Amino acid sequence: MLGAGDAGGAAGQPDLPADEVGDHAVQRAAPAPAQPDSWVGYPPDGYPGAVDTRAELTGFLMSRRARLQPETVGVPRYGERRRVPGLRREELAQLAGVSVTHYTRLEQGHGRGVSAEVLDAVAGAMRLTRDEREHLTNLVHPPRLGPGPAGSAVRADLRCLIDGMDPTPAFVHGRHGDILACNDAAGRLLGDLDALPAERRTWSHLVFLEGPFRSMVAGPGWELLARRHVAYLRLGLGRYPGDPGPAGVVESLHAASADFRRLWTEHEVADWADVTCRLRHPVVGDIEIAVDVMKAIGEPDQWLVSFTTQPGSPSQDALRRLANPG
Repeated sequence: MLGAGDAGGAAGQPDLPADEVGDHAVQRAAPAPAQPDSWVGYPPDGYPGAVDTRAELTGFLMSRRARLQPETVGVPRYGERRRVPGLRREELAQLAGVSVTHYTRLEQGHGRGVSAEVLDAVAGAMRLTRDEREHLTNLVHPPRLGPGPAGSAVRADLRCLIDGMDPTPAFVHGRHGDILACNDAAGRLLGDLDALPAERRTWSHLVFLEGPFRSMVAGPGWELLARRHVAYLRLGLGRYPGDPGPAGVVESLHAASADFRRLWTEHEVADWADVTCRLRHPVVGDIEIAVDVMKAIGEPDQWLVSFTTQPGSPSQDALRRLANPG
């Protein structure tokens, strides 16, 4: 069950002369710091029904270039003091074997007409991961077919599966992180999810906003979980360009959570990976728990999330005590 592009600058980004590609050009092209009422990736009016892929492409490429240190990719420093982190545009273009003009235009958000070979060369020079390569490709060449409606009905066999996992907490969430079904154990650990209004009954809300789960998980475990979630949300922006849902989730989190705004500026992109964290439960004490996410077979827009413990561990005993408090 279980190439050259079109003319004009990117939104908010001035076109730079082809020969102005050093540190000064990088500084001029840098986006303004994100404010609570705006985020890179939206059109200027903030409408959540569409993603500004040009602005998103600019921010993503600049962030990936900034993390590359010259000495790690064989670029000599010659004792110079750089004013910005990472590689200059001309250095990245040289590593990729493309012209500075073409790379500059790509970073300004002009992806139209860029070949797969050029994208592959840029991705290789930037040492992008598989998920980052997918995101770059989706931003430059958005999937032509729309994602279709996000499925919200949970099959009976999936419901039986999560019910049978008790006392292991488990729930099924949809494409936008909306919680579609949960077992009783999830309610005991996370609070009464069914009582939440639809806009708050989401995985994103549990991770970033107020509630039992957010108050129980803290420290390095929460930071890792939050980073993984933000990276996954960003990947969804490229995967579902015709769906306003992912952009709407990002808009609401950006407005409500300073932690989300901080992590969003880093432009990390990754598919979900399991996370282990420690919960400090007010009734049964500390619980070492693994947050596992599995794709539901036959349901392209649904995932099963479970909170598992090591067999025979005190954490497993704690979950059992939650199920049988007497």
